[in-house]
Amino acid sequence: MHDSLNRLFGLEGQVALVTGGSRGLGLQIATALGDAGAKVMLSSRKTGDLEDAAAELRGRGIDVRIVSADVSDASAAGDVVAATLVAFGRLDVLVNNAGATWGAPAEDYPVDAWDKVMNVNARSLFTFSQAAGRAWMIPNRSGRIINVASVAGLGGNPPAMMTVAYNASKAAAINLARALACEWGKYGINVNAIAPGFFPTRMTKGLLAEWGAENVSKHSPLGRLGGDDDLKGAALLLATAAGAHITGQVIVVDGGASAIVGS
Repeated sequence: MHDSLNRLFGLEGQVALVTGGSRGLGLQIATALGDAGAKVMLSSRKTGDLEDAAAELRGRGIDVRIVSADVSDASAAGDVVAATLVAFGRLDVLVNNAGATWGAPAEDYPVDAWDKVMNVNARSLFTFSQAAGRAWMIPNRSGRIINVASVAGLGGNPPAMMTVAYNASKAAAINLARALACEWGKYGINVNAIAPGFFPTRMTKGLLAEWGAENVSKHSPLGRLGGDDDLKGAALLLATAAGAHITGQVIVVDGGASAIVGS
């Protein structure tokens, strides 16, 4: 690759924090950032999963540390950001990926379940962004924040998919990125969102088993589900100098499914 492209898409000397980074989409993004040269802090609830993920990244030559935390606890953000700064001395890229879901008809949806989903999928994005902004990005007039949203945040679902809180929370993730981008552009901080479609993850395992992966794939112009590398390009674009003039945007990565009229 030409040196100019390496400079555009490289992250040498930079540090990335990925919440929910021990598996699935978070680990895919963490791998991309680490392969591009970033040092990586992974955070999630389960220490065992974090250790497994860290071993995988270290096998690729990535400098990685871990910190276990429950992002639904409002105090977790400050602790995780502080741990990142102690470990690496800086924080250039924050990926807000931790997520939760709960399925129930809207008329019967438990308020406790609503609060759980919103605390993880919406409030934690704010608390982590705020903590990263206060501790490093605003004082240093530099930073990238990426909210991992979902195509579910762009509209409703088929009637059988009853995830009203999840949809609302992912819409919040998208508009939080826009609002922060507008406020924090003056500090040199870029804030964007990525909206994945169907990827095989623990969260989608039940739905894919019920509906069938082939049936779900038929609703995508590309005719397939998201794969192990399909979020990496979007994440790198938004995390590196290549995306220096992109802020307040959402990149949809769904094989074109959301582009179909009436989808």
